[in-house]
Amino acid sequence: MNDADDVLIGLDPEQRAVAEAVRGPVCVLAGAGTGKTRAITHRIAYAVRSGVVDAQSVLAVTFTTRAAGELRQRLRALGAPGVQARTFHAAALRQLTFFWPRVIGGAAPSVIESKLPVLGEACRSLRLTPERSELRDIASEVEWAKVTQIGPEDYVAAAAKHHRTPPVPAEQLSRVYEAYERIRRERHLVDFETILELTAAVMTEHQEVAAQIRQQYRYFVVDEYQDVNPLQKLLLDTWLGGRDDLCVVGDPNQTIYSFTGASPRYLTGFGVEHPKASVIKLVRDYRSTPQVVDLANLVIAKGRSPHRLELVAQRPDGPKPGFNEYDDEPAEAAGVARSIRKLLDKGVPSREIAVLFRVNSQSESYEEALTKAEIPYVLRGAERFFERPEIRQAIVLLRGAARSASGEPLASEVHHILGGVGLTPAPPGGGKAREKWESLKALADLAEDMAAEGADLAAFVAELERRASEQHAPPVEGVTLASLHAAKGLEWDAVFLVGVTDGMLPIIYAESPEQIEEERRLLYVGITRAREHLSISWALARAAGGRKSRRPSRFLDGLTGRASSPPRLAPSARERRQVAAPVSCRVCAKTLVNAAEQKLGRCSTCPADYDEALLERLKSWRTATAKEGKVPPYVIFTDVTLQAIAERAPVTEQELLSIAGVGRVKLDRYGEAVLSLCRGS
Repeated sequence: MNDADDVLIGLDPEQRAVAEAVRGPVCVLAGAGTGKTRAITHRIAYAVRSGVVDAQSVLAVTFTTRAAGELRQRLRALGAPGVQARTFHAAALRQLTFFWPRVIGGAAPSVIESKLPVLGEACRSLRLTPERSELRDIASEVEWAKVTQIGPEDYVAAAAKHHRTPPVPAEQLSRVYEAYERIRRERHLVDFETILELTAAVMTEHQEVAAQIRQQYRYFVVDEYQDVNPLQKLLLDTWLGGRDDLCVVGDPNQTIYSFTGASPRYLTGFGVEHPKASVIKLVRDYRSTPQVVDLANLVIAKGRSPHRLELVAQRPDGPKPGFNEYDDEPAEAAGVARSIRKLLDKGVPSREIAVLFRVNSQSESYEEALTKAEIPYVLRGAERFFERPEIRQAIVLLRGAARSASGEPLASEVHHILGGVGLTPAPPGGGKAREKWESLKALADLAEDMAAEGADLAAFVAELERRASEQHAPPVEGVTLASLHAAKGLEWDAVFLVGVTDGMLPIIYAESPEQIEEERRLLYVGITRAREHLSISWALARAAGGRKSRRPSRFLDGLTGRASSPPRLAPSARERRQVAAPVSCRVCAKTLVNAAEQKLGRCSTCPADYDEALLERLKSWRTATAKEGKVPPYVIFTDVTLQAIAERAPVTEQELLSIAGVGRVKLDRYGEAVLSLCRGS
């Protein structure tokens, strides 16, 4: 391309409007599959090639290393190779490391890749021994506090204000948070949140640093702006320094990270913050068929958001989305495996098929079903491709071979080396062995592609190192198993959304209207991952032969072609009176006013008669269930509720439902398991 206008060729009218809006402020509201990355990269390239800005003055910011790598790759192809495209953390760390010796003195602090070791030490200093899963939940809560600029001393009040449900009591978490920060500072360490905070602080306190950074970067682009949190917004505002040459891109329909501190208000309120901003909507969906797009629009239209985008499909018609009901979860997994086999037989590549679920613990049934059907699969989010042991070992061997330069053709040399670490001519049957084989096969396939372009082993190794730095894994053959959160930003020819029941989507602990709406958007994200084939399924019971008490998600009401679920009515006046009726101690008949005593059904001073072994079984079950669902144990049942269950030992659903803290939703989800424990079966 020799002329700047060449960059505009092939853009639709709205994408072209984005590209030609070369000066900020600009807000791009881009729906799923509408080509937002194409629009913003062409905007940057057009601005650079037309001489409006210098490439070195542009900072494009996104949220993942892979997304930043993709931006750089596209910009190079468009003739703008000098543009800086980085994550918030990478950009901030680069600046902090550069200026630290000058303004602080000494060596820059070391970066903590994971909070868990330091948090573990903080817990031990307080004589706490949380399980690893609980420690991860504590880390997430500390991250939320830090990105929302809440210190340890303010955490308890803030957690109550924001209706947080910390994995341990708020006062305890506050102490752990304080100890973590103390240890981190003593060891001269920074975590990802501190990197952003310190960079903003250094710029604020040292005007010469701010002036140098602002002189360097004059033109900002921020992708996925609906996911920006308050700390990132603080740093962005500090970078800008009152200027407004800013382009933000995002989709209010895909706001699914509010629980981490991300806030869509920066995107939806951009026009208020910048009254002169150009606001451009991208709604032409090039990814999905009209049938998929129509369903996505219907799901989001039933929500409460005033900022939703309605997509307009651009592809030809495809098959209607399927809705499938199964008796139990094993039957659902087996049914999905059969449907995947049919798609494979029709020629759909396995890497173009995904099974998406609400929580990672749901993957086990599908791993078993796909293994039994001898269908390869890949677990997304479990381990990064370039961090897998077999890949790391292979790259070490390939790097060593590249130094000796044997002269053997690239493809055959790579096959020979990979054969030594497990790449056999034929794949193994399934499971972890098949997953390892598919990873190595992906390297071999990439080598064959590069060999066709004349590359040698040194060039191949250099490409692998570039991809590793950008987390740009080669395509691995296998059906993708992923959570809905991990699937954001990806797409497949065929998508199976599984376990779509009330209590799972929306998840059982989503209670406020805002949390319910975020769960709706999560379903929308899942639907819009599909290009052509879409199947939504649910199971009426957890285990084979179990009570069929589940029902499809309320988000599907009126959309499945089946009879709608019974309407969810507000409680009648009589029911409200019943709920409010006095509760008496079952031992001394005294009226109970304390909430914990009401749950127990007796005064705290009255003697309790219960099976201690049953209580221990209930606690062990709760721990395992919480770990499987990746939720704090008290979300399942509180200690007081478990105590009440152990004391009353219910054997019928009605008896269990009569215990305070056991509502209809929890009865449907956990009743079968709890009653089984109480019956001793």
